[in-house]
Amino acid sequence: MNLNPATIRIKNLRLRTYIGINEDEILNQQDVVINVKIHYDAEKATDSDQMDDALNYKTITKRIIKLVEDNRFSLLEKLTYDVLEIAAEHPWVSYAEAEVDKPHALRFSDSVSLCLSCNKG
Repeated sequence: MNLNPATIRIKNLRLRTYIGINEDEILNQQDVVINVKIHYDAEKATDSDQMDDALNYKTITKRIIKLVEDNRFSLLEKLTYDVLEIAAEHPWVSYAEAEVDKPHALRFSDSVSLCLSCNKG
């Protein structure tokens, strides 16, 4: 069977970090919600049923958590780009997308989000 690329989705990863340029944002951590989509060729994994042949989403998620919790960001663009770099890093990845939501960033809105993607293949 000829398979299309597999899609891994990391949904609603809820973390806290320092993000923003206002004094309150610099002094206090805020919630962010991260969603990641990754395409990769999973044919080897579907044939073997072995972890070594699959993209390890747990490892990717742990790296994203460390990035977000251990750093400070002025811009949503920078945080989203850094998350995307982690998502796209593995050579098996053909496409990656990262979206970061900043809840309650604007009055009268649930959140503001930024989405970036890259196509490697």
